[in-house]
Amino acid sequence: MDIRNIRDILPAYKAIFFDSYGVLKNHRGLIPGVQNTIDYLKDISVPFRVLTNDASRSQKSQSERFKELGIQGIEPYHVVTSGMMARQYLKYKVKEGLIAYIGTEQAAEFILDDYKRAIPIVEVDFENAEDISAIVFLDDEGYDWRTTINHTINTLRRVNVPVIVANTDQIYPVAKNDVSLATGGIAQLAESVVRRRFMKFGKPDSQMFSYALDDLNGQGYNLERNDILMIGDTLHTDILGGNKFGARTALVLTGNTTEKNAQLLIDSTGVVPDYICTSILLE
Repeated sequence: MDIRNIRDILPAYKAIFFDSYGVLKNHRGLIPGVQNTIDYLKDISVPFRVLTNDASRSQKSQSERFKELGIQGIEPYHVVTSGMMARQYLKYKVKEGLIAYIGTEQAAEFILDDYKRAIPIVEVDFENAEDISAIVFLDDEGYDWRTTINHTINTLRRVNVPVIVANTDQIYPVAKNDVSLATGGIAQLAESVVRRRFMKFGKPDSQMFSYALDDLNGQGYNLERNDILMIGDTLHTDILGGNKFGARTALVLTGNTTEKNAQLLIDSTGVVPDYICTSILLE
């Protein structure tokens, strides 16, 4: 396994897309070297975007959180979230009716604030389930799935409406060697039980990649897909998504994938990054 220095790779690309959790930050806080890397990209005039499956916060809130952690230079326009994509879909495709959501109130406030009739799924009355126009799996940070999963399954069995998954991450790290089940994993479980296909927003699907590319080209950068380097820590979201989109990809070993298991995961999944780097630290 050839592990490269990220400094040797960055200048070859005209734009950089970062994942957030596992690349810029983790359960301990900032990953070492983040600020230097952001500053370096600005020094060499290479634009960047942060593409995150975190659907719990707005762009502004994400930017403020980075500043609280100590990162300067990540403004709201730098951030593209799966929640933005889900919110856009709901705005244009679900015009009326009741939206039932699974997730935190914070995520609901961000994604569903345009809807006067949005309720937690546990409040769905099975006798009046025909009022539901869509069901949305929101973000999971601080959310106890055990209290809602059975009600969710029984609601899905009663109504045939669009089901939107705002965060496709199946797991997220909570300690050096431990993970927790995330929204995408719960949604996948529900899909298999009710034998339906849900509409998913977030990596590895291409909506965020396309949005970020269009945004940069709208500012006059004139980028092609292979001008972009996607840097992520997870093969089946960041790297697969970047590969499908046509960007180049770099796997870093500071999150869901470690140096110990990287080659095994690459071999078993068939998801192959263009580069492997220890981290985004400019060594």
